[in-house]
Amino acid sequence: MMAFGRSAQVTTTNKHVHRSAPAFAISRPVGPTLRMSRVVRAADTEPLEALRQENELLRTTIDEAREAIADLEGGLVAEGVPVPQIPEAHASSSSSAIVPEDYWSPTVEVPEGTAYVETYGTVSPVPNHDGTQSFKWDNMLWSAEGHFRYRWKAFRDLRNAIDTNEGGLAKFAEGYKHMGLNRGEKEGKTGIWYREWAPAAKSLGLTGEFNDWKPEVDHWAVKNSYGVWELFLEDLADGTPAIPHRTKIKTRLEAATGEWVERIPAWAKWATQEWNEIQYNGVHWEPTEVGAPGEVHPDKKYTFKYPRPTKPRALRIYECHVGMSSAEPKVNSYMEFARDMLPRIRKLGYNAIQIMAIQEHAYYGSFGYHVTNFFAASSRFGTPEELKAMIDEAHRLGLVVLMDIVHSHASKNTNDGINMFDGTDSMYFHSGAKGNHWMWDSRVFNYGNWETLRFLLSNSRWWIDEYKFDGYRFDGVTSMMYHHHGLNYTFTGDYSEYFGMNTDVDAVVYLMLMNNLLHDVFPEVITIGEDVSGMPSFSRPWSEGGAGFDYRLQMAIADKWIEVLKTKNDYQWDMGNLVHTMTNRRYAEACVAYAESHDQALVGDKTIAFWLMDKDMYSFMGLEGPQSPVVDRGLALHKMIRLLTLTLGGESYLSFMGNEFGHPEWIDFPRTDTYDSSTGAFIPGNGGSYEKCRRRWDLGDNPKLRYQHFTAFDRAMCHLEKAFGFVCAPHLYVSRQCSADKVIVVERGDLLMVFNFHPTNSYTDYKIGANKPGALKIVLSSDDEAFGGWRNVVPTSDTTFMAEAQPQDGRAASLKVYAPSRTVVVYAPAEMVDAQAAANAWAIPGLAVKGLGPYFAR
Repeated sequence: MMAFGRSAQVTTTNKHVHRSAPAFAISRPVGPTLRMSRVVRAADTEPLEALRQENELLRTTIDEAREAIADLEGGLVAEGVPVPQIPEAHASSSSSAIVPEDYWSPTVEVPEGTAYVETYGTVSPVPNHDGTQSFKWDNMLWSAEGHFRYRWKAFRDLRNAIDTNEGGLAKFAEGYKHMGLNRGEKEGKTGIWYREWAPAAKSLGLTGEFNDWKPEVDHWAVKNSYGVWELFLEDLADGTPAIPHRTKIKTRLEAATGEWVERIPAWAKWATQEWNEIQYNGVHWEPTEVGAPGEVHPDKKYTFKYPRPTKPRALRIYECHVGMSSAEPKVNSYMEFARDMLPRIRKLGYNAIQIMAIQEHAYYGSFGYHVTNFFAASSRFGTPEELKAMIDEAHRLGLVVLMDIVHSHASKNTNDGINMFDGTDSMYFHSGAKGNHWMWDSRVFNYGNWETLRFLLSNSRWWIDEYKFDGYRFDGVTSMMYHHHGLNYTFTGDYSEYFGMNTDVDAVVYLMLMNNLLHDVFPEVITIGEDVSGMPSFSRPWSEGGAGFDYRLQMAIADKWIEVLKTKNDYQWDMGNLVHTMTNRRYAEACVAYAESHDQALVGDKTIAFWLMDKDMYSFMGLEGPQSPVVDRGLALHKMIRLLTLTLGGESYLSFMGNEFGHPEWIDFPRTDTYDSSTGAFIPGNGGSYEKCRRRWDLGDNPKLRYQHFTAFDRAMCHLEKAFGFVCAPHLYVSRQCSADKVIVVERGDLLMVFNFHPTNSYTDYKIGANKPGALKIVLSSDDEAFGGWRNVVPTSDTTFMAEAQPQDGRAASLKVYAPSRTVVVYAPAEMVDAQAAANAWAIPGLAVKGLGPYFAR
């Protein structure tokens, strides 16, 4: 496999993105034990030429090895020593064939026995300004000057208090090393410390399998002046821990009401549910042995082997859920996901995964959003060490791993979660109505509470530090930032809607602290915020007075596509309105665009494929047999919608698992009959079935079905971005958005894209504008047969289109093209196109880029 020492550095001009070629090391497996390597310098050769040289060296090495083996076998036979014959199947399996992803998404190789060692950054001091530094990007923010000054003062004062009283923000956010169960010493004796903040509890002890669920006298904790209960359990006489690894535990306490209750420790690292039990139990997770780098062992702590990927210039995020990732109606595991899903994602060309439902949640149907145990990896999918192994494997494949984290609310579940932990409703949360989210039926955190800050900041550091996640998608941030939670409220763009009495300043300050912590301690970290309000400065650095996120989720785009598909016929589509929705984002604030996410895949909603094709998906998806114009339309528009969203929608892109091939069914988690807790209305279940809680890869992979064409286009689209880096290219210009013709013409980076959404009209000699004169060729067409198209316009025609110095649509040059109905055609500078690319080992079907493209990066 090929391993880049560092990813390509990107420098930009006003028109192009240029890649400075890096030095990189190459190594590929040649058999069970034989391995070759060679270092190629950037000054010597380009990456593609290096790969050719490496393949030649590989063939030479194999030939030499075969000759040596043949000589050895001949000598053995001459001496009368029998030589066992290797079955052909075994012989062929020892050397894996080179596939396109080995070129486009090279794996990372490290020396055997090497362990990854985290390098931490230092928390930077608070800049000495008044919090209005982000105003340089938007002068209209001066209308909210007072709010920003107030917010910045609150942030600065809180940082100072943490630095003064807790030894700094980084240490404050390492609460998991002090709270919960941890190895330690007391008076020279080793053992386990248990600490729990439960200020209103009258007494508190630890119970579990280690004491046969009967706390002894020395299993009860003592409360200090800060409301923290402390208990030390000395190791046994034989030196083993008093609480064995992987045994069940619970906290037994006398609540503020006088009631005796059992709780799972708030900082528990694992929680499990027995098949014959309803409630969860906390589990003491502390392997006593450490495994070798990359070793997965049930009783050993996992040691990470592979380094984190370098932060990509643009994210192509594959949103996924481990449990429902199987084609079978079951709960899938971390290890199965690593084995089956990660190679699939790599092949598609995505460079990041965003994993849902990692934090433990007692109710599976909540999709992971009603968290009960914030520090525990969901036990439905496997053990903590197996999750680590899955993440390490993703890193080996060069994939950034993001976690869908929930700090916007918590489950109301008192038996399994942290709600009412000490018998009061105001421990980690606001009390009364303010602490209850009426829409989500959950608890709302009090972000002004010191211990809540410790808990959440530590939680945000925990998953990155312990599990090596590379960043987060923060769920429900709009709900956090406003007292009204964004419910029954319309944001019109007036700045007073974002900065005033509606704003929960404590929550915004928490987000600033969180981004301050993560970006300083883990310099390559990525944070994405789910905000539907469009709060200005949301994606500006905390050091400027912004909220500090790297990206905002551009949620309006998915809503727009559903609105168009639901309410407009094809002749009513407004090209200008589509372009406005795609590009309506704040200057200098990066966004992640998506045409659809998991929200549209849930039962009760529809995916884009379902809106387009509906019931025809069940009868007319075969390559042979009866065809349907509904499916023809759906396939054509599905491809165009996704590429237009990728091109115009933001600085990065997201797609939900399975939607790339037009998954035909919705998601419905196993449910039993129940009643609405507020109205008493009966809610029918589905008999606890997993039938709709899976992904039908058997359909997407079937060569006899048209689903393959959706997949092929999505793959080509991702690799087009790898080759040209157009999503983050500074040059973006929409030269035409004609609703009469249903045509959108876009310049992005070096590419020129022509979208013709008209249901019937195709245009010959259609004159369009271009950025500059020059020769262009087709590098990608949705009409290619690889994508189920009609081959009216394809790259293999090898046609050159000359952009002449004749102005058109406000551009300096123009050219004439053929724009077929319901087709998008992408043009690139002729010298960057190879019409015969399909003949190459690294070829992506339907993509006619020369080599790996001019600006190749992961």
